[in-house]
Amino acid sequence: MAEKKMQIVLASAEAAPFVKTGGLGDVAGSLPRALVEAGAEVIVMVPKYGSIAEEYKSRMEHLCDFYVSLGWRNEYCGLERLDQDGVIYLFVDNEHYFNRSYPYGFFDDGERFAFFSKAICESLQHLPEGFTCDVLHCNDWHTALAPVFLREFYQGLPLYERVKTVFSIHNIAFQGQYSDTILNDILGLAHIPAAASQLRCDDRSINFMMGALHYADAITTVSPTYAQEIQTPEYGEGLDGILRDRSISLQGILNGIDTDAWNPATDPMITANYSLSDMSGKAACKRALQEELGLEVRDDRPLMVMVTRLTRQKGMDLVTYALDRILSGGVQVAILGTGDYEEPVRYFANKYPGTCAARITFDNALSHRMYAGADLFLMPSLFEPCGLSQMIAMRYGTLPVVRETGGLRDTVQPYNQFTGEGTGFTFANFNGEEMGDAVFRGARLFWDDRAGFDTLVKNAMSNDFSWAKSAHAYIDLFRWLRPDTDAFPPVVEEPKTKAAPKPVVEPVAEAEVKAKAEEPKVEAAPKTEAEATVETQPAAKTDEAPKAEPKAETKQEAEVKPEPEAKPAAEVKPEVKPEPEAKPAAKKRTTTRKSAATKTATSTTKTTASKATTAAKKTTAKATSTTKAATAKKTTASKTTTSATRATAAKKTTAAAKTAPVAKQAPEAASAPAAAKSATEKADATAPAATKTSATKAKATARRTTRKRS
Repeated sequence: MAEKKMQIVLASAEAAPFVKTGGLGDVAGSLPRALVEAGAEVIVMVPKYGSIAEEYKSRMEHLCDFYVSLGWRNEYCGLERLDQDGVIYLFVDNEHYFNRSYPYGFFDDGERFAFFSKAICESLQHLPEGFTCDVLHCNDWHTALAPVFLREFYQGLPLYERVKTVFSIHNIAFQGQYSDTILNDILGLAHIPAAASQLRCDDRSINFMMGALHYADAITTVSPTYAQEIQTPEYGEGLDGILRDRSISLQGILNGIDTDAWNPATDPMITANYSLSDMSGKAACKRALQEELGLEVRDDRPLMVMVTRLTRQKGMDLVTYALDRILSGGVQVAILGTGDYEEPVRYFANKYPGTCAARITFDNALSHRMYAGADLFLMPSLFEPCGLSQMIAMRYGTLPVVRETGGLRDTVQPYNQFTGEGTGFTFANFNGEEMGDAVFRGARLFWDDRAGFDTLVKNAMSNDFSWAKSAHAYIDLFRWLRPDTDAFPPVVEEPKTKAAPKPVVEPVAEAEVKAKAEEPKVEAAPKTEAEATVETQPAAKTDEAPKAEPKAETKQEAEVKPEPEAKPAAEVKPEVKPEPEAKPAAKKRTTTRKSAATKTATSTTKTTASKATTAAKKTTAKATSTTKAATAKKTTASKTTTSATRATAAKKTTAAAKTAPVAKQAPEAASAPAAAKSATEKADATAPAATKTSATKAKATARRTTRKRS
């Protein structure tokens, strides 16, 4: 389980709904919410442009302010916080750089976004309490210097050591190239040869994106096919060599769309709502759009639309080449957008009134109505990193006509006339004739096989283009960089992960625990039963038990010595069973027996103490022989007491026997030699050879004791 929840800072020059000029704004507006839904904590950093709507500015709260060094400059930077949809947005405030009506297109863009990149790095020290950046995710050239600054100026600080950087290429055609004079004047990197060389793209220029490709820990782009294409000279825009060198760190992750904002079932901007289960509203949307754009209201003519920037990248060369053929062939065309090809578009609108319509503007509400009311969507891009328009069109049941490049190839499945499979119509080469052929494949299917056309519409609407899958792909990448973090909060499942309860162990005597702890080692050689008994019994000094035999100076100790080896368990049983006649012993010895039992409480079980007490009740001679047998039985059965304990018990038993009246002991003493002799003979028959000497000594001791006491 990871140690902490993943915390991500995503930096972008634009983010919907605050500021948006293209696909970058859509990604920066949708991806953070998907990451939050996946379980991560996300902060989005965006410049505080003057063009941001007042409704958002009024909700911002001042978090902090500080100064950012930029070359010889020391610029003010404020952080304004706004929380929305579970995401924390921090707006970088500097009116000199960002209080302008449009995000880009100014002579000092290099300085503006160099400041933004440096401010991002500096802001990591001033994030809201409890938020520590694990991954800094930078997007496009506007934030490309952040990984460079982080490595060269901040890497030695403890807070920054743990930060990993990811750089995403949304469009490699825009790289941020400027004169190399800003290396020292603005960036302050001229004195660092490694940084200067990795930013320089020629003798007089530096390239912001090139710096990020060299310095970032991981590189992503917005579709798998585009990740392969940009490693070739045809699509790499001069950076293909670096990308090939770093191919192991390059990954293509397909973008998604905001399925809540683009939903024909709930969209308030379209004429009639519809869904996959009820498509009746789409016909109403088509009629309303034809009326709004001044086109002929006809259900038998396919309506094809374009919502795009009017640039060569978007395939406008092919459009102007093939538009005469398409319009004269019976296909209606409507174009919405601005750019380099505005005049040619107006020309065709004037040439084919009622069949072609042009709106040279950007109108978000009209774009919704065009996606909903059209039958076909044209997107013949020269290159397309990902593209969102084709996914939005399929979401609204409008079949895309696209060139097989970048994300268009990854998202649109070409129509197969033999199986009926597909979600649109595609062509491979950047050629006007091929584009026209693809358009008429869709038109002929519309005219000749409306049921087949409707099947493709349902296929397209059934695709899942939400951000959920893409967000998890980013999470996997982030976790690869920071395996000690997790996008998901740690979940503790006690019933499943709790270890099995330990078996209940019977309480043992304190002396036994101490004796086991003090045992120096366990002998590897197998032991005889008697030897094992001696080693496992709890004595105050376990490791001195083998030395007890040479110390047998007193008669009591001499009587006790043979006990450990005298009786195996099988031989003792017959000796213990006839003991009932010893039970009616005098009660006046109770106090002595209790004292002896208390001192031997270090035995492992209550049974051992009880038998030791019972043995103490016996008469001197009978007690001596029978106690030895009972003790041998106890040691063999439990194997938990030591020779020292038995010695102590025997001493107490003998002492108790000495205090008894001599007159009562005399009748029993006569049988003591016989009992001792019987016990010794059995021990000799069953014990190992090493034990016989001890048994012989016990026999002699018993005889001397009997003669003395009698």
